[in-house]
Amino acid sequence: MIKNTIRIVLGAFMLLAGIGHLTYARETFQAQVPDWIPLSKDFVVLASGVVEILLGLAMIFLTKKKKAVGLILAVFFVLVFPGNIAQYIEHRDGFGLDTDSKRLIRLFFQPVLIFFALYSTDALKKFKRS
Repeated sequence: MIKNTIRIVLGAFMLLAGIGHLTYARETFQAQVPDWIPLSKDFVVLASGVVEILLGLAMIFLTKKKKAVGLILAVFFVLVFPGNIAQYIEHRDGFGLDTDSKRLIRLFFQPVLIFFALYSTDALKKFKRS
């Protein structure tokens, strides 16, 4: 029950974040795109928003594939982590993260999201030996 609740809440969080990427928070999300990414910041934000929406829906509805979805979401969280690091290193404001202290604290939440993605879907069991 707890794992399912975490999975659904995480899926809803991803849906909301993805919608934000495409609409009301589009410019704010651009603060997290590192300058070294060779694509336009807007494209990266839009593309990642679509991915987040799809992952959110998958977390909620693809229960028979939840282990694979959890693993994919954990990998996604790892892949976007450089954006959070760039926001901290480059002192970029966004989402109320307007001090280095707040941006640093934010970095410690990414491993928590990775854990929740793996824990709530039993994704690590996918690799256990029978």
